[in-house]
Amino acid sequence: MRYAQIRQQGRSYFIKCAAAIAVIFVVASACGAQAKPEGQAPEALWTQELNKYPGLLAEFGRLAERLQNDLKFPEARGDSRLLPLMPESTMSYAAFPNYGDAAHQVLKVFRQELQESSVLRDWWQHGEPATAGPKVEDSLEKFYQVSQYLGGEIVVSGAMEGREPRLLMVAEVRKPGLKKFLQQMVSELAGKSKPGVRVLDPQELATTKDKGQEQELVVLVRPDFVVGALDLATLRSFNARLSRSSREFVSTPFGQRVVQEYQGGVTVLAAADLHKILSQVPPGTNQNQLAFQHSGFADLKYLVWGHKSVAGQAISQVELSFSAPRHGAASWLAKPALLSSLDFASPKAMLAGTVLLKDPAQIFEDVKELTSASNSSAFAALAQFEQALKLSLKDDLLSQLGGEITLELDNVTPPQPEWKAIFGVKDVNRLQQTLSMLLAAAHFDAEHVDDGGVTYYTVRIPNAKAASEIGYAFVDGYLVIGSSRDVVAEAVRLHRTGESLAKSEKLLASLPPGHSLSASALLYQDPLAMTALRLRQVAPGMAESLAQLATESTPGAIWVYGEETAIREASTSSAMDVGGVLIVAAIAIPNLLRSRIAANEASAVGSVRTVSTAQVVYSTTYPKRGYAPDLATLGPDPRGPNVYTADHAGLLDETLANKSCTADAWCTKSGYRFRVTADCKQHQCEEYVVVATPVDSNTRTRSFCSTSDGVIRSKMDSPLTSPVTASECKAWPPLQ
Repeated sequence: MRYAQIRQQGRSYFIKCAAAIAVIFVVASACGAQAKPEGQAPEALWTQELNKYPGLLAEFGRLAERLQNDLKFPEARGDSRLLPLMPESTMSYAAFPNYGDAAHQVLKVFRQELQESSVLRDWWQHGEPATAGPKVEDSLEKFYQVSQYLGGEIVVSGAMEGREPRLLMVAEVRKPGLKKFLQQMVSELAGKSKPGVRVLDPQELATTKDKGQEQELVVLVRPDFVVGALDLATLRSFNARLSRSSREFVSTPFGQRVVQEYQGGVTVLAAADLHKILSQVPPGTNQNQLAFQHSGFADLKYLVWGHKSVAGQAISQVELSFSAPRHGAASWLAKPALLSSLDFASPKAMLAGTVLLKDPAQIFEDVKELTSASNSSAFAALAQFEQALKLSLKDDLLSQLGGEITLELDNVTPPQPEWKAIFGVKDVNRLQQTLSMLLAAAHFDAEHVDDGGVTYYTVRIPNAKAASEIGYAFVDGYLVIGSSRDVVAEAVRLHRTGESLAKSEKLLASLPPGHSLSASALLYQDPLAMTALRLRQVAPGMAESLAQLATESTPGAIWVYGEETAIREASTSSAMDVGGVLIVAAIAIPNLLRSRIAANEASAVGSVRTVSTAQVVYSTTYPKRGYAPDLATLGPDPRGPNVYTADHAGLLDETLANKSCTADAWCTKSGYRFRVTADCKQHQCEEYVVVATPVDSNTRTRSFCSTSDGVIRSKMDSPLTSPVTASECKAWPPLQ
């Protein structure tokens, strides 16, 4: 019993030690970047620091151990007072606990360690972090001070109101004085520079003028809530919502799904209404829309991540839901089953991944269909290859695979990394014939040896430096491939003795409470071994020390479960938590949409300007014609390049002006439709108008136009269904 406790303590110690090393040295490297001597590599600096301050590594471990024992995180929340306040149009939602007290605890423990450890204190004051170290401490202190004014939850949401995505940050206010504190902090941080933050109260919000295109963070401090946004309109709209006590969001399906995530207690969560987000993305061509529908991802519904406690253990859970049963590419992940290929994997693996695919042959057909939609000749070379070898990739190879695949990396130590790949097989004999044909076509000879009832094959691959080899064998319905015959033989031994990763305590310990060993996919890693791998190029000595302790580490694993209308992920390892990515996505998606719209608008303006320039050149080149009557006239001649006539002047390329872009038809480019019409008398056009309007949108968007005066104008409204006249265009406001 005592040995088990010591072992557990050692395991926890070294994991936290490795994490602390990574974080502290990254900070130290960043802090010392400006002072780094020219030409000195970062790894040399890190090694120099360890040599200069003996015992520093042990102090990192002691600090991490104290943080593990002393640090208390915020309690889980079973509901939210902020959630009902969100706008009905909310598309993304992220909620965090107030980590102010936890940050203060970190700072307190760290300062105590600085007092007690001369090595750590000397390094912090005179080593790499000497310049920026005090700034780090001051930032944590400021963060703690701000947190004392706020409630227990901070929410960041993204919504689509009108044409523009809106970002909101909301928290409750628990004591007065926040406005004055924020103004003082903003002033201190800005120094002599212009502050990028405005702090207002409700009265100031009502009278403050918008600064136009200049984007800044505007913070509203009310007696009950503090709200941040990137524009005054969003802030005013939300302030009015608070005054009306609006609660529409929780009555929407997306709001109800977020409410559900709070049940049972949650610490951090993020959610995105993918269906609504996809509806805001400007559609592409009919062909692309059809391909997207066939992929199955057009049925995406919600993406939800929650970090909570189950049976006393922290667990991260992700749900990717669909509005209909998964189909197409979205259905490639098979239903959960026992991951039997892990019976060949080693419990000492530093990284292993297993996936159950529905049907490799059908996946191949889906890929062909999706690819051929945009490139009809994408698989032409494959057809020639199959004809030359007299085999079918689908029938002779993919149809013989069962769909279960495991990839494993054991080490990357020179001269050759150790790895394995295990495939489920339907017909061993036919697959062996296919492999033999492929090897013969590549002029590789496969040597074979029978041992213990198993035939091991070895293929030697010539190399400029040194020949390498690959081994493979068929065992109990699986094809086992490895970096050598010995690696394959070891995989067979693990399978027969039951000493594999599938039977190991490490893998069982990584299973989240309430989840089954039957899964659709698994990503497993040894965090200590992976840390040593990352450090190998930076501090080889430290990497070797960590690698020797790898047997004491707790594994990290992501378990994935494919259901009829959802794909779920669960993990107990914060080091492999994909939820953090979702938090960033939930916050960033509205701004990404804004960027997409802005990019399409910029492209449309550029195209309108290009057309106007082409019209000037055309009227100069063909004065008897005046201006071109349509885009096709400005475009290339269908007979081929280097043919230029008044009917096809070749002033624009075919992406904007092909032969079908007549005065009666729209042409599409980068999310916008374009059209040129002209005022012509007796085959001479004295005026023209070029119009660009969004392909489609459910909200008000900007259209652009220009005439012979060369001024580009814009109008905010629904997309145009018919072109405008030159006089109508000139009535639009000029583009600012």
